Amino acid sequence: MYDNLGAPPGMQRQPSNAPPNALGGPFYGPGSGLIRDGLAAYGGRILGSSSEYLQSNVTKYFSNSQYYFQVNDQYVRNKLKVILFPFLHRGHWTRIAEQMGGKLSYKPPIYDINAPDLYIPLMAFGTYVVLVGFALGLNSKFSPEALSMQFTKGLGAWLLQVTLLKFLLYLLGSGEAGVLDVVAYGGYAFIGISLSVLARALWSYSYYFVMPWTCLCMGIFLVKTMKRILFAELRSYDKSSSKNHYLLLLAALAQFPLFFWLGYVGP
Repeated sequence: MYDNLGAPPGMQRQPSNAPPNALGGPFYGPGSGLIRDGLAAYGGRILGSSSEYLQSNVTKYFSNSQYYFQVNDQYVRNKLKVILFPFLHRGHWTRIAEQMGGKLSYKPPIYDINAPDLYIPLMAFGTYVVLVGFALGLNSKFSPEALSMQFTKGLGAWLLQVTLLKFLLYLLGSGEAGVLDVVAYGGYAFIGISLSVLARALWSYSYYFVMPWTCLCMGIFLVKTMKRILFAELRSYDKSSSKNHYLLLLAALAQFPLFFWLGYVGP
């Protein structure tokens, strides 16, 4: 009622609304615009530098994923020969470099047999899962749970392989090898593993010949590839160091338990 008629006689009316700067905060009043502009500029610099850092590191370690799928039939055939018969590879093991935009880069797999790709590892892993399901069916042990377990085991083994190779390259002095490169090199193991599973499904005794052969070939391929990464690409490989030889030998020997583990198709 008093709002409409005004304050009663003899009483002073209180203001209905507090002034906008009643708290006197630093972001209100004179000079507040300068403070807000300064904080905005500082935050923009932080976000900009963080974005540049993330972009440079993602490019450095992950590269362009499309690069790893530039393949053709001829490349796939020749790459399979190199992986399954590495001692018959008479050419060099170094990748073909080129200058693009003032930076050193490497030609894609379609133009270089020594370039890593992700097409063959992914296809090999898919083939491994299919063959495992086929082997489980032959043994009357097929079930979605069993196939899922084998699928998870394969992914876990791939992750272990990549972690081991990345760690060995770090010990050898190459901590800057591309992550997708190492993923590709580790995934090539599923070529030999798939052949071993197929051999065991068709004739169980042939598994004991095919599996050691593919293990040996994969070990030779990894040693040749890791030496190329260290010596030809990074110039950090010391041929006279016995530690380097032992680490490369470890990478080759690690293929045997990996192949045995994945080659066993359990219930």
